Amino acid sequence: MAWELSQLATLISEQSGYVVTHEEDCLLIANEDGIDAWLAISGEQILVESLLFSIDEVKDTAALNEEILRTHMVFPLTTIGISNVAGSQYYVAFGALSSQSKQESIVIEIETLFQNVEAFIDAYQGFLKA
Repeated sequence: MAWELSQLATLISEQSGYVVTHEEDCLLIANEDGIDAWLAISGEQILVESLLFSIDEVKDTAALNEEILRTHMVFPLTTIGISNVAGSQYYVAFGALSSQSKQESIVIEIETLFQNVEAFIDAYQGFLKA
């Protein structure tokens, strides 16, 4: 069974500590720590993404990029990329899974993304401008 956004909104809303808002073709998920994630279904994938920080906030992007490449594998299920958001470049944390994934897998992916966003920000804080 491939998931639809309305089904995912119901599933995620049932989880403690999450507020889910349907925004056009995706879901905005907020946790109780004030972290937001966007969830979308794209073909055969469910994508979950959260902004980390703007490239403009980084002191030395080459050094940060190298550090990310050396350390990101210690954070399970989540990858870091760069995305264009409203004309600005942002480092983003994201996870992807099959649009036919079990509900437990979807919940774990979202929980892990939220945990990793906090860990990424802590781990890479030294690369950000004061």
